[in-house]
Amino acid sequence: MSTRTEAEAGVDIKAVAAVSVTLVLWASAFVGIRFAGAHYEPGSLALGRLLVGALALGAVAAFKGMPLPPRKAWPGIAGAGVFWFGLYMVALNWGERFTDAGTASLLVGIGPVFAAILAGIVLKEGLPLPLVIGLVVAFTGAAIVGLSSQHGSSSALGVALCLLAAAGYAVGVVSQKPALSHATALQATTFGCAVGAVACLPFSGQLIHDVTTAPASATWSVVYLGLLPTALAFYTWAYALSRTTAGKLGVTTYVVPVIVIALSWLFLDEVPTLLAVLGGALCLAGVGVSRTKKRRAQ
Repeated sequence: MSTRTEAEAGVDIKAVAAVSVTLVLWASAFVGIRFAGAHYEPGSLALGRLLVGALALGAVAAFKGMPLPPRKAWPGIAGAGVFWFGLYMVALNWGERFTDAGTASLLVGIGPVFAAILAGIVLKEGLPLPLVIGLVVAFTGAAIVGLSSQHGSSSALGVALCLLAAAGYAVGVVSQKPALSHATALQATTFGCAVGAVACLPFSGQLIHDVTTAPASATWSVVYLGLLPTALAFYTWAYALSRTTAGKLGVTTYVVPVIVIALSWLFLDEVPTLLAVLGGALCLAGVGVSRTKKRRAQ
């Protein structure tokens, strides 16, 4: 009896490991953002996080003697830097001030749907049936998780900002995908993070003020966000994206609410509701369905 090889099973172990690191670190970022956001304004928090990330990635790039990305990679890198590293982070930080956590997670959860549709049209990835079904199931799960923590304290501005963050995420991911055909994951992440930091420089005055007035614990939280959920997690994301489609990888972000529930349970003693557990199960099921392949006719 023979066993299927990795290629035959359609499983890329390195990509799975990379995106797993990304999802865990992005889930942990919600705690860091919640804590630092009490002392840092949305724009200064994004800029501080990006500056730390860009410096860390730049140090690694210098140590490795990494050259500048090819000219053909720059449009995608710039698009990811402005829309994902910049717009997404600022809009999300700002939007969460005017919405409850449940509504914010529900609205931002539309991002992978936007990304899959945009990738299907712009990148010609198409919308295979397993991906569509997986998106529907996973988004339904994310919606249930969001509703389980909703408290009805959202404003129209907060909703608009969260939708803007979702759109920025989608455009950024779809911009980054073609760039990875010409640049390495480290190049795309390093210079994308740097572009995002430059785009957020108008908040530099607020950042200086916040650094001088915030407690050290909040500033260390910003440093953590820059080093791990930004520098490392965005690098492992880019590495995984270079090995799969934008649509399929985007669906995997629906695992983040599940990880957040688990981390909150383990470290914050926040016991999840039955509704949240059901939603998390649907998120996992949707991601699993999206990764399946149609059987070819024999």
